[in-house]
Amino acid sequence: MATPITDAVREVVAREGRVVVMTGAGISAESGIPTFRGPEGYWTVGSREYRPEEMATFRMFTAQPDEVWQWYLYRRGICRAADPNPGHVAVVGMEERLGGRFLLLTQNVDGIHLRAGNSLERTYQIHGNIDSMRCGRDCHRDIYRIPESVEAKSKDEPLTDADREALRCPECGGVARPHVLWFDECYDEEHFRFESSIRAAAAADLLITVGTSGATNLPMQVGSLVQSRGALIIDVNPTPNPFSSMAESGGGFFAQGPSGEILPELLAAMA
Repeated sequence: MATPITDAVREVVAREGRVVVMTGAGISAESGIPTFRGPEGYWTVGSREYRPEEMATFRMFTAQPDEVWQWYLYRRGICRAADPNPGHVAVVGMEERLGGRFLLLTQNVDGIHLRAGNSLERTYQIHGNIDSMRCGRDCHRDIYRIPESVEAKSKDEPLTDADREALRCPECGGVARPHVLWFDECYDEEHFRFESSIRAAAAADLLITVGTSGATNLPMQVGSLVQSRGALIIDVNPTPNPFSSMAESGGGFFAQGPSGEILPELLAAMA
């Protein structure tokens, strides 16, 4: 059934417009992955409890590399156990339908979009990927997959000597770090596609934001740039947020509800 939202999507696709999809934690929450900014992400080291904003920092990694790796391996286990949901599948369908006119920007480090079938070429993982690591000393800039020998951890399970040996830079032998953007770090182009994301926003005819709360800088820049150009924004989210305000104030739409229900409808409008 046609609606003003699906009609708007159909019009953009009919004139061969460029579509950017930007996803946040909400789409992965529908696969059972917690955001980790709440109590699920709290971590106890000795007698002190740390918030995620304290654990996910280069400062903490420098002081407590084992604890940071244990926290990330715990998170990695939860992410790898989660399956793509209909929202992820719909985003794959959008790439298949639009080809070079499609781009996915994801804040999620869980890698589910890639497992669902989106291509690495057209998926900008702007906060990194929890399955990857790189040199903690920055002796070089290459990114490696975490060895399969390194297993997920429970909350009270320490690293083994074998884990420590596997989680080393293949070049210098120093401690490797998770390939994620930490709270005390900045976006860059080489690892997090900063400039490329801005260029995509500058060329987008339609921005579909999904399950993001606007808590980080680059997504907000992307949304603000698309809004300033007068391009169409559709926000898919169960609750109002900065992107729903951007969408509605610019003549776009706030599609309130789960992405697993709404994104397949938007995909159908692209056929």
